[in-house]
Amino acid sequence: MKRIKFFTLLLLLFIVTFACEKKAPNNDPKMTGKDHIIDKRVTFNKTDKAIKKVYVPVYSNIYQRTRNDRTSLTSTLSIHNTSETDTLFITRIDYFNTEGKLVEKYLESPIYVNTFETIEYVVSEADNSGGSGANFVIEWYGDKKLNPLFQAVMIGGLGNKTFSFTTEGIYFE
Repeated sequence: MKRIKFFTLLLLLFIVTFACEKKAPNNDPKMTGKDHIIDKRVTFNKTDKAIKKVYVPVYSNIYQRTRNDRTSLTSTLSIHNTSETDTLFITRIDYFNTEGKLVEKYLESPIYVNTFETIEYVVSEADNSGGSGANFVIEWYGDKKLNPLFQAVMIGGLGNKTFSFTTEGIYFE
Protein backbone atom coordinates (compact mmCIF):
# COMPACT_ATOMS: atom_id res chain seq x y z
CA MET A 1 0.00 0.00 0.00
CA LYS A 2 2.83 2.39 0.88
CA ARG A 3 4.46 1.58 -2.45
CA ILE A 4 1.30 2.56 -4.41
CA LYS A 5 1.00 5.83 -2.48
CA PHE A 6 4.68 6.56 -3.14
CA PHE A 7 4.34 5.95 -6.91
CA THR A 8 1.10 7.92 -7.05
CA LEU A 9 2.77 10.84 -5.28
CA LEU A 10 5.81 10.55 -7.56
CA LEU A 11 3.59 10.48 -10.66
CA LEU A 12 1.63 13.52 -9.45
CA LEU A 13 4.86 15.39 -8.76
CA PHE A 14 6.15 14.51 -12.24
CA ILE A 15 2.92 15.72 -13.89
CA VAL A 16 2.90 19.00 -11.96
CA THR A 17 6.56 19.64 -12.70
CA PHE A 18 6.68 18.80 -16.40
CA ALA A 19 3.13 19.10 -17.70
CA CYS A 20 2.84 22.83 -17.26
CA GLU A 21 4.21 24.55 -20.29
CA LYS A 22 5.43 28.09 -19.77
CA LYS A 23 4.41 30.29 -22.65
CA ALA A 24 5.44 33.89 -23.05
CA PRO A 25 2.34 36.02 -23.57
CA ASN A 26 4.13 38.02 -26.23
CA ASN A 27 7.38 37.46 -28.13
CA ASP A 28 8.15 41.18 -28.07
CA PRO A 29 8.58 42.29 -24.46
CA LYS A 30 8.32 45.95 -25.46
CA MET A 31 4.88 46.03 -27.09
CA THR A 32 1.58 44.27 -27.35
CA GLY A 33 -0.66 44.98 -30.32
CA LYS A 34 1.98 44.85 -33.08
CA ASP A 35 -0.73 43.82 -35.50
CA HIS A 36 -2.40 47.21 -34.97
CA ILE A 37 -0.11 49.16 -37.30
CA ILE A 38 -2.05 51.27 -39.78
CA ASP A 39 -0.95 51.08 -43.39
CA LYS A 40 0.85 54.32 -44.30
CA ARG A 41 -1.27 54.57 -47.46
CA VAL A 42 -4.45 54.88 -45.38
CA THR A 43 -5.51 58.46 -44.78
CA PHE A 44 -8.05 59.72 -42.27
CA ASN A 45 -10.40 62.65 -42.26
CA LYS A 46 -9.17 64.33 -39.08
CA THR A 47 -11.27 67.47 -39.39
CA ASP A 48 -13.41 66.55 -36.37
CA LYS A 49 -10.63 64.66 -34.62
CA ALA A 50 -8.10 66.92 -32.90
CA ILE A 51 -4.73 65.40 -32.01
CA LYS A 52 -4.19 65.45 -28.25
CA LYS A 53 -0.97 65.04 -26.23
CA VAL A 54 -0.55 63.16 -22.97
CA TYR A 55 2.45 63.12 -20.62
CA VAL A 56 2.87 59.94 -18.53
CA PRO A 57 5.62 59.91 -15.85
CA VAL A 58 7.47 56.61 -15.40
CA TYR A 59 10.46 55.65 -13.30
CA SER A 60 13.35 53.45 -14.44
CA ASN A 61 14.72 53.66 -10.93
CA ILE A 62 14.02 55.32 -7.61
CA TYR A 63 16.29 56.53 -4.84
CA GLN A 64 16.65 54.19 -1.90
CA ARG A 65 18.72 55.55 0.99
CA THR A 66 20.88 58.14 -0.75
CA ARG A 67 21.08 59.78 -4.16
CA ASN A 68 23.69 57.18 -5.18
CA ASP A 69 21.73 54.16 -3.96
CA ARG A 70 18.98 53.33 -6.46
CA THR A 71 16.52 50.52 -7.02
CA SER A 72 15.77 49.58 -10.64
CA LEU A 73 12.14 49.15 -11.70
CA THR A 74 10.21 47.58 -14.55
CA SER A 75 7.77 50.10 -16.02
CA THR A 76 4.70 49.26 -18.08
CA LEU A 77 2.85 51.92 -20.06
CA SER A 78 -0.79 50.91 -20.60
CA ILE A 79 -3.07 52.61 -23.10
CA HIS A 80 -6.73 51.76 -22.52
CA ASN A 81 -9.45 52.53 -25.02
CA THR A 82 -12.41 53.06 -22.70
CA SER A 83 -14.94 53.40 -25.50
CA GLU A 84 -17.54 50.79 -26.33
CA THR A 85 -18.07 52.20 -29.84
CA ASP A 86 -15.02 54.16 -31.08
CA THR A 87 -11.49 53.26 -32.15
CA LEU A 88 -8.53 55.11 -30.65
CA PHE A 89 -5.67 56.13 -32.98
CA ILE A 90 -2.14 56.65 -31.63
CA THR A 91 0.32 58.63 -33.76
CA ARG A 92 3.25 59.00 -31.34
CA ILE A 93 4.72 57.22 -28.34
CA ASP A 94 8.10 58.67 -27.36
CA TYR A 95 10.16 57.82 -24.28
CA PHE A 96 12.26 60.59 -22.66
CA ASN A 97 14.87 60.44 -19.90
CA THR A 98 15.20 62.58 -16.78
CA GLU A 99 17.05 65.28 -18.72
CA GLY A 100 14.25 65.50 -21.28
CA LYS A 101 16.26 63.82 -24.05
CA LEU A 102 14.53 61.40 -26.40
CA VAL A 103 15.52 57.81 -25.56
CA GLU A 104 13.27 55.87 -27.93
CA LYS A 105 10.51 56.39 -30.49
CA TYR A 106 8.13 53.47 -30.10
CA LEU A 107 6.09 54.06 -33.27
CA GLU A 108 7.15 54.23 -36.89
CA SER A 109 3.55 54.32 -38.13
CA PRO A 110 0.24 55.17 -36.46
CA ILE A 111 -1.57 52.36 -34.68
CA TYR A 112 -5.15 51.80 -33.58
CA VAL A 113 -6.63 50.48 -30.36
CA ASN A 114 -10.01 48.75 -30.68
CA THR A 115 -12.95 49.31 -28.35
CA PHE A 116 -12.22 48.26 -24.76
CA GLU A 117 -8.75 47.13 -25.84
CA THR A 118 -5.48 47.82 -24.01
CA ILE A 119 -1.99 47.91 -25.47
CA GLU A 120 1.17 47.95 -23.38
CA TYR A 121 4.80 48.99 -23.68
CA VAL A 122 7.40 47.70 -21.24
CA VAL A 123 10.67 49.28 -20.14
CA SER A 124 12.59 46.44 -18.51
CA GLU A 125 14.26 46.64 -15.13
CA ALA A 126 17.66 46.35 -16.81
CA ASP A 127 17.02 49.50 -18.90
CA ASN A 128 18.11 52.46 -16.76
CA SER A 129 18.27 54.89 -19.69
CA GLY A 130 15.23 56.83 -18.47
CA GLY A 131 16.40 57.49 -14.95
CA SER A 132 14.30 58.59 -12.01
CA GLY A 133 12.33 61.17 -13.99
CA ALA A 134 11.55 59.37 -17.26
CA ASN A 135 8.32 59.91 -19.15
CA PHE A 136 6.29 58.98 -22.19
CA VAL A 137 4.66 61.48 -24.52
CA ILE A 138 1.70 60.12 -26.45
CA GLU A 139 -0.22 61.77 -29.27
CA TRP A 140 -3.64 60.38 -30.14
CA TYR A 141 -6.88 61.19 -31.86
CA GLY A 142 -10.34 59.75 -32.14
CA ASP A 143 -13.94 60.75 -31.78
CA LYS A 144 -14.41 63.92 -29.69
CA LYS A 145 -16.21 61.99 -26.95
CA LEU A 146 -13.37 59.45 -26.64
CA ASN A 147 -11.76 59.42 -23.19
CA PRO A 148 -8.84 56.92 -23.17
CA LEU A 149 -6.86 56.10 -20.06
CA PHE A 150 -3.06 56.36 -20.03
CA GLN A 151 -1.31 54.76 -17.05
CA ALA A 152 2.07 53.44 -16.03
CA VAL A 153 2.72 50.69 -13.52
CA MET A 154 6.15 50.39 -11.95
CA ILE A 155 7.27 47.30 -10.04
CA GLY A 156 10.47 46.56 -8.19
CA GLY A 157 11.89 44.93 -5.13
CA LEU A 158 14.18 45.37 -2.18
CA GLY A 159 15.50 42.14 -0.73
CA ASN A 160 12.58 39.74 -0.46
CA LYS A 161 9.95 42.51 -0.59
CA THR A 162 8.28 43.70 -3.78
CA PHE A 163 6.30 46.86 -4.39
CA SER A 164 4.40 48.54 -7.17
CA PHE A 165 2.80 51.89 -7.84
CA THR A 166 1.00 53.63 -10.67
CA THR A 167 0.97 57.01 -12.38
CA GLU A 168 -1.59 58.53 -14.72
CA GLY A 169 -1.14 60.65 -17.80
CA ILE A 170 -1.95 64.34 -17.92
CA TYR A 171 -2.97 66.33 -20.99
CA PHE A 172 -0.86 69.22 -22.22
CA GLU A 173 -0.60 71.47 -25.26
